[in-house]
Amino acid sequence: MRSRDFWALALLSGWVAAGADGEWARFRGPNGSGIDSATGYPAEFSPSKNLVWKAAAPFGQSSPIVVGNRVFFTATEGDRLLTICVDAQNGRELWRREIRRERATKIYKANDPASPTPAADASGVFVFFPDFGLAAYTLDGKERWRHPLGPFRNFYGMAASPVVAGDLVVLVCDQTAGSFLIALDSKSGLQRWRTERPGMTVGWATPIVFQPTPGPAELIVLGSTSLDSYYLTTGERRWWMPVASNGSMGSPVAAGDTLLVSTEGSDQPFLPTFDAVLAKHDKDKDGRLSLAEYGGEPEFGEHFGWIDSNDDGLLDRKEWNAARSQGEGDFGAFALRPGNARGALGRSLVRWQYKRSLPYVPAPLLYQNVYYLVRSGGIVTALNPATGAVLKQGRATGAPGSYYASPIAADGKVFLASEEGKVAVLKAGAQWEVLAVNDVGEEILATPALTNGRIYVRTRSSLYCFGARPPQR
Repeated sequence: MRSRDFWALALLSGWVAAGADGEWARFRGPNGSGIDSATGYPAEFSPSKNLVWKAAAPFGQSSPIVVGNRVFFTATEGDRLLTICVDAQNGRELWRREIRRERATKIYKANDPASPTPAADASGVFVFFPDFGLAAYTLDGKERWRHPLGPFRNFYGMAASPVVAGDLVVLVCDQTAGSFLIALDSKSGLQRWRTERPGMTVGWATPIVFQPTPGPAELIVLGSTSLDSYYLTTGERRWWMPVASNGSMGSPVAAGDTLLVSTEGSDQPFLPTFDAVLAKHDKDKDGRLSLAEYGGEPEFGEHFGWIDSNDDGLLDRKEWNAARSQGEGDFGAFALRPGNARGALGRSLVRWQYKRSLPYVPAPLLYQNVYYLVRSGGIVTALNPATGAVLKQGRATGAPGSYYASPIAADGKVFLASEEGKVAVLKAGAQWEVLAVNDVGEEILATPALTNGRIYVRTRSSLYCFGARPPQR
């Protein structure tokens, strides 16, 4: 299929995601696409240029969402799990609600208790805290319901965000053992269905809704060992494809009847053999590794708790080999057209595959017939979404460093936020170019939100709103 035919199909199928002005109601906006339909977004902004307002924000890595004139985000302060609402016009805090957590799960240093992003609809906002579960509030802050979940076993912590699909609130809970997908009634918080996900270990990708034509709506979930489809209304698993995602966090994107997916895996195990590690670190020669023996190993020692799947403080051969096999297998960025398939999908349904310069945390972006992959170092790869051919690859000059936020786009521009607080703005296109690099001056871990010509950027301690023109009411 030619590139222009692919894009025409996406348009005709209603895929081109664009929320109503003022709506960025879940992680990465409409159906996780990362795209807004408004214009007037500035290419240049900073704390001293095109700043509409700045508000203090307690720490948390959840991304802001915007519904109408309200911005929502979550945070933690000690044992308080916070949901905060501010006025989108001026940053004034409208309300905050708290849940006192009764447990504080120890997790890897790169995560925090408020990583999952809220989701909202016209009735209210839904939040997930791994140390509690799900809770719902009206847009004005009145508590509607609570649904406790957990405790979870995930060395790196939980990060997948809830999504609202019709009258359901859906959440993926992948963990070391006992992974599941759950749907609650958005009005009552009661469970509508729950589907176990055996074989899934770690994974942090937020699901998207996929609407094949014809056919009922599906949830697409990227996990540690496969890409799965579930019927939205029942939770029944429809199809799956084995992939070596290595726990990749980037949600897929949908284009008509095609799914575009990015996974990071490996052709070879990334851990050495257990025998090689024993020879170097097994001081007492008991055929196992204790934390004292292996914890100081410079490359993987800090991940001891992930490899120790039974939490007994010792690494044995079975645990090591299970961890060693993670991420090994078929992987890459690829386009999948599942059609009416059921069960395990064959590789014949993969239209193309690309295996270089793959992101791990950032989700891919499909915008104006270009498929963008962004990885740490500021490396941007633009692919033809119909063929997988490389259109351009290069660095976002002036914005190197680590990338945890996902790319987003609007108004012919692509926005890339680095951990170091730089936001590169690209002129969208097959031969993309850097228009500006903006320095916010503080660490950025959350994906920004886009609505109505305004950019909402969350840093370690603040929430910024940038815009080049007054908002339309």
